[in-house]
Amino acid sequence: MRRTDFRYELPPELIAQHPNAQRSASRLLHIGAGLDDRRIVDLPQLLAPGDLVIFNDTRVIPARIFGRKPTGGQVEIFVERVLDDRELLAQLGVSKKPKAGSVIEVGNDRLTMLDRDDDLFHLRYEGDDGVLAFLERAGRLPLPPYIEHSPDAVDAERYQTVFAREPGAVAAPTAGLHFDQPLLDALKARGIDTGTLTLHVGAGTFQPVRVDDLSEHRMHGERYAIDANLCTQIEAARARGGRVVAVGTTVTRALEAAAVAQDREGTLAPMRGDTQLFITPGYRFRVIDRLLTNFHLPESTLLMLVSAYGGYERMMAAYRHAVEQRYRFFSYGDAMLIEPAPGVVRG
Repeated sequence: MRRTDFRYELPPELIAQHPNAQRSASRLLHIGAGLDDRRIVDLPQLLAPGDLVIFNDTRVIPARIFGRKPTGGQVEIFVERVLDDRELLAQLGVSKKPKAGSVIEVGNDRLTMLDRDDDLFHLRYEGDDGVLAFLERAGRLPLPPYIEHSPDAVDAERYQTVFAREPGAVAAPTAGLHFDQPLLDALKARGIDTGTLTLHVGAGTFQPVRVDDLSEHRMHGERYAIDANLCTQIEAARARGGRVVAVGTTVTRALEAAAVAQDREGTLAPMRGDTQLFITPGYRFRVIDRLLTNFHLPESTLLMLVSAYGGYERMMAAYRHAVEQRYRFFSYGDAMLIEPAPGVVRG
């Protein structure tokens, strides 16, 4: 398939610029045998006792920084990934790219340019308190480029999930933004189990596909971790006939990347690693049985992933329906619960 196969028309006014007043007030398009317009609060009734719902517990860091070169030139830094307590990878917005050894000043702090990896720059933080402490002090919340206002106190709360624990993402796992405590309690009351994994979402999630031949697209790597407890939960769900429900494309990529790396289907062993897995139509899913996700950008890798899971024609029809019914799109928008197309899931 080609990039242009994933183009659709979206009126700009349907791009949600602010979150709903309540997290669980979102609409939900249930994509099964047909298209069913629901609410996110209906989710417990659309699942079954014994199912396992998996969330991404990554926490968004203040990844946008503004600094200057010693000459006075301004530099915008967008952190892609924290490597360790001293080093990071970032995109730089600057007229002339700095050379190795050059310094960027951020207030009283300094970053040294080490080297370059394609379009990312390898930087070292020269302070004593660590990269994450530096970002909390100097950085700003990295709202997506299609959100047109500067981040405020509402965004500081609502662009994090209620279960965000592990700092490292530069974009929110947005399907998780719909969940508040009453909805989590309703899942529990229904007999539905919940678990977590970690995938630190990178800025590459907004990176456009620039080639028409999808086989030529290179995904940015993202770190993930799946622990022994989640593996036990998945195995237990399988044993009782429950389904694995991925909340978001990030959870999907982590589970499927681990399954591919381990050459397993259904159950997993604990794993930490990096993934550049690019899921397109024709991929056979090994772990997930349902996918809850937001509506994604035209021609994006995320739209390609959901088309692989839900079926291309079916998903493009669902997007047309969502536009006609005035659903809200993207990070602060509404959600879909997708049942798999025939033949795309293991078994």
